[in-house]
Amino acid sequence: MTFTTDNTFAAQTFNPVDAVSTTVESIKRLSADEQLGLLWVIYTEMGRSITPAATGAARLQFAQGLLDKIREMAPNEQLKFMQDLANQVNTPLTRAYGVLSANNKLAFWYQLAVWMEEGTVIPVPDYYKLSDAASNLFGKICSLEFNQQITLLRKIVVDMGIDPLA
Repeated sequence: MTFTTDNTFAAQTFNPVDAVSTTVESIKRLSADEQLGLLWVIYTEMGRSITPAATGAARLQFAQGLLDKIREMAPNEQLKFMQDLANQVNTPLTRAYGVLSANNKLAFWYQLAVWMEEGTVIPVPDYYKLSDAASNLFGKICSLEFNQQITLLRKIVVDMGIDPLA
């Protein structure tokens, strides 16, 4: 009896690392506003369990000065800053964000989300609805395992801003 290897099966095998990477790449193709909206929905739907997991490892005092500057801005400036982060626009504030560690970036966004919920930072409008593309990505994110979700969030926020040391 002869056995052969079918490469189509190997190509279809699920790889959890690939699931995270391909989802991150899909998120990067969204507009800045869609990325921000998706981050908001992740926080409101899943964030109370996901993002605090990384805040314990973060040293938020390193980001506190930047967070304070954001909190003091007018709402339209706060939104512009978040859009600049997502679009990787080179500004002094996006460079200040860029030097934060991965866990500090995750904790930074968690703190912004808490303030958005409190109304301290510009909130997402009540009528906001995810685009179809962002909604599909949210479904994929929900299907990932807990550690994959944290890895995905970390990759999203790490790539935002400008790393002046790179």
